[in-house]
Amino acid sequence: MKNFNYLILLLFIGNSYMVSAQNGKQKKADKLYDDLAYIEAVDVYKELIEKEFNTSENRFRLGDSYMKLSSPENAVFYYEDGLKAENVSPEYYFKYAQALRGVKRYDESREWLQKYRDSQGRSSDIDNMLSTDIADFDISDEYTVNDVTFNSGMSDFGAYERDGKVYFVSARDAGMSKKNKVYSWNGEPFLDVYQLDGENVSPVAGDVNTVLHDGPITITKDGKYMYFNRNNYINNRRGKKDKENTNHLKIYRATNNNGQWDDVVELPFNDNTYSVGHPALSADEKTLYFASDMPNGLGGTDIYKVEILGENLYGSPVNLGEEINTSYNEAFPFVTEYNVLYFSSNGHLGLGLMDIFKADLGEMIVKVENLGAPVNSNLDDFAYFQKEESSTGYFSSNREGGSDNIYGFNLLKPLQLKGKVTDAVNNRPIPNATVRLLDKDNVQIAFLETDADGNYTTAISRNKEYPIESKHIEYQEKSGMVSSMDSDDKEELIYNIQLDPVADVEYLAEINIIYFDFDKHNIRPDAANELDKLVDLMINKYPELVIEIGSHTDVRGSDQYNEGLAERRAQSTFDYLVTNGVKAERVEAYKGFGEKELAVDCSRCNKEEHQLNRRSIFSVVQMK
Repeated sequence: MKNFNYLILLLFIGNSYMVSAQNGKQKKADKLYDDLAYIEAVDVYKELIEKEFNTSENRFRLGDSYMKLSSPENAVFYYEDGLKAENVSPEYYFKYAQALRGVKRYDESREWLQKYRDSQGRSSDIDNMLSTDIADFDISDEYTVNDVTFNSGMSDFGAYERDGKVYFVSARDAGMSKKNKVYSWNGEPFLDVYQLDGENVSPVAGDVNTVLHDGPITITKDGKYMYFNRNNYINNRRGKKDKENTNHLKIYRATNNNGQWDDVVELPFNDNTYSVGHPALSADEKTLYFASDMPNGLGGTDIYKVEILGENLYGSPVNLGEEINTSYNEAFPFVTEYNVLYFSSNGHLGLGLMDIFKADLGEMIVKVENLGAPVNSNLDDFAYFQKEESSTGYFSSNREGGSDNIYGFNLLKPLQLKGKVTDAVNNRPIPNATVRLLDKDNVQIAFLETDADGNYTTAISRNKEYPIESKHIEYQEKSGMVSSMDSDDKEELIYNIQLDPVADVEYLAEINIIYFDFDKHNIRPDAANELDKLVDLMINKYPELVIEIGSHTDVRGSDQYNEGLAERRAQSTFDYLVTNGVKAERVEAYKGFGEKELAVDCSRCNKEEHQLNRRSIFSVVQMK
């Protein structure tokens, strides 16, 4: 992300090197580097390395140059060689870790980040990066990403839409007077602000564009004012540089006069000694957000806000604090109508060099969340913009490995997994059934309970497969697989579950065992209450259920007598069921077993043990 890195550097110039030159070529390389001419510097540093001159130091300088050019694949090569030397500065552990992240070597990146942490002592930013693995990102939003038609062969980024027109920053050659000037950082022309009106792309009219870098922008809802940043340049004159000869970024405001953006004024909190840029308005337009490396920040570039008090009157800039800002770089703020801040950072753990994050500024505890793929990549992703009352917008990235490009996105509505858990025999809903959703490692990610109608619902991610389990105390557990693949065009995914009842009549009817008095076969009142439950089960809940009845005695009496007594008890049980409405053919058999199958096998049984043996029990022959 060549132009993005330029903007970041202008926002924070703090990593210059004090190199004592050994000869003219070394001086030339270092001057090119210090003058931000990284493409030319790369060639000279390579020549020095080939001549084995200051090899270790020049390898690191070459790696730094490639990182400025957003080429981590090349930076990794030279950092890796440089780190083989002795007495290497720990800062290169961190730089190497960043470069490794840029080529998706995430495990190695964490190792070098840990080495940096061990060598430098406690750092809350590094600790936060190490506390979470990218595989564990809690990503709540899902996006689809698409190409736009207005990218050029040069850098294009920072798309912003207002009143049907798309404004963006571009290095394209569109007949601007400065296009014969090439920016030494990346060999492209300087940046200007353009607008897309229908299919026509043209530079914005008026005094916004200059011979230096201009943009990105934001515009008030009434279309009256445009806030934009550019190098220190106003009234056709370059502004003062700082003592290191840097022309910093400043925020300006232009007024729309019949389609011409004129009357450019500088905001009062700009300064010649530090940069202020990337303006963004709150939904009520009472607050301006921006990025700056002004003194007393947390490090690098931070996100600030300032109250808009009146006609070019502003309060004092306020740093958004350590929940948002780190000791590294935060930039390109954007705030939605719901007070959600989107910004880019390389100080929070991400997928690449710069990732886009979001934070709800209305929450008591502000939580920073990585947007994840496909918005973020292993390179630089930035300049998020979402249309008001819409799920679509733009962001910028150099993910293709060349110049910055603009991408469109669609923020998908959450995908709802819904379903009904029913009885596989009678299709009735099963209330209070549990549904467990697992991830690919069989770790539980959702535990649900069905409502009175057997329904369950939860939000899931798209393009994944989830093992799912459902159970209920009266049913056999069932497992399956939910697939949300190819569901970008869906907002709802239905997965119904049917559970087979357990083959246990006492369990299904929730009845106690049918007991008999000593030497009796009549149905006792307490037994009748239990059998009524069985009648209800067989008539109303499972009208196809077929059972067997088995009746038993205690050990008193002869085998022959007890067999006869058990048969009479089975007959009484059968008769009660049939008398109360159960069809006779639904009782396949009713048998007496005497004392052959005791519930309590005892030679000298007490009263309670005898009672437990005098019983009728039931078994399932067929559910349907």
